Amino acid sequence: MTRGLAVTQQSEEGNGRAVHARITGSARAPRPAYQRPRESALTQQEDVIVGRRCDVEEVLRHPELYSSAGRRPVGNVRPLCPVELDPPAHSVWRAALDPLFAPNQVGELARSITGLAAELIGGFADEPEIDFAAQFSVPFPAQVLMTLLGLPLDDLAWLLDLKEGVIRPNRALGKPLDDPEVIAYQTTMSAEVYDYFGTALDARQGARTDDLLSRLLDVEVDGQQLSRDSLLDVCFGLLVEGINPMSAALDCVFARLAEHPEFRGAVMANPRQALEELLRWEAPVTFVTRTAVTDTALGGCPISAGQRVFVLLSAANIDPVESRDADVLRWNREVNRHLAFGAGIHRCLGSHLARLELSIALREWHARIPHYFFKEPTDLAFTTGVRTVDRFPMRLGRQS
Repeated sequence: MTRGLAVTQQSEEGNGRAVHARITGSARAPRPAYQRPRESALTQQEDVIVGRRCDVEEVLRHPELYSSAGRRPVGNVRPLCPVELDPPAHSVWRAALDPLFAPNQVGELARSITGLAAELIGGFADEPEIDFAAQFSVPFPAQVLMTLLGLPLDDLAWLLDLKEGVIRPNRALGKPLDDPEVIAYQTTMSAEVYDYFGTALDARQGARTDDLLSRLLDVEVDGQQLSRDSLLDVCFGLLVEGINPMSAALDCVFARLAEHPEFRGAVMANPRQALEELLRWEAPVTFVTRTAVTDTALGGCPISAGQRVFVLLSAANIDPVESRDADVLRWNREVNRHLAFGAGIHRCLGSHLARLELSIALREWHARIPHYFFKEPTDLAFTTGVRTVDRFPMRLGRQS
């Protein structure tokens, strides 16, 4: 069976929209369309799409065949560390960075993260109506990242502007990504990112504090401390990868619970298993991309060197081959090998921190706001790939 899908040649964001439109259907209910790349005989031309669990894992676990380098630039002048690196460089970097994101390290942030969540929620808990995105799902993970790095929370608005300026500069100007003005704006904002983190690193050089920036200054790779450029590349990568995926997870999880209040009791009664099941079911990051290094084949589908491969984590999560009841939302699932954090060498560096953030958010939210619902039954406008929303109107209190 051939498992590819013809899409037109365009920018990665354009390709992402094509993928979304042709195989994911509705942003709020995409699962029925995931059967197509698993079960249908499809053809491929410019790009390849894989959705079966076995094919997805094959791509993610073989970086010698499918490279992570060459993603759509977000204004970075060098590859983002470590997400855009392949072995052997990637292996060296992960060995150095993994201990900084180990469970015991991120667990020390639990009290601070709880305080951040409680303060944000307390600021609007008595309001009848909020924008969940603007008031919680965006600022909360941003504040957590800033606390991790030791950045002043007063810089929150500027940091979010920087993030949007490099990730989605087209939205700021209302023009296509390849428009010269958009490219110039992204270049300017990326320079601001490097300057911002450079200033913060300069401050830590003079006086270490108990934060990740200080620890990064002491990290050694091959017996040498990180160069200035390497430090900036890690910081740039954390800005790009450390906020939007968490916002997406919050948007997806709370949209599901706002739509189905009957789920909340089960989630709070068994939060660990319920959270893993929500991540599997919702797949906040629907796909990742790789580039074929050499001519190869996947499940009978020929792939040429240089072809882009779209890897559908979302489809693999509900592949019936992995679990006979994969298409059922089940709160007491004992074994849950979901791919919400990816797989292989590029499995999410911050997965332990993400789980901690989500569990704290769920606990603190429901302790203060047990009842909430959509302002009106409308389809939230989720973005492609990383499923965030720009607006999430929500009413607080019991539904009359």
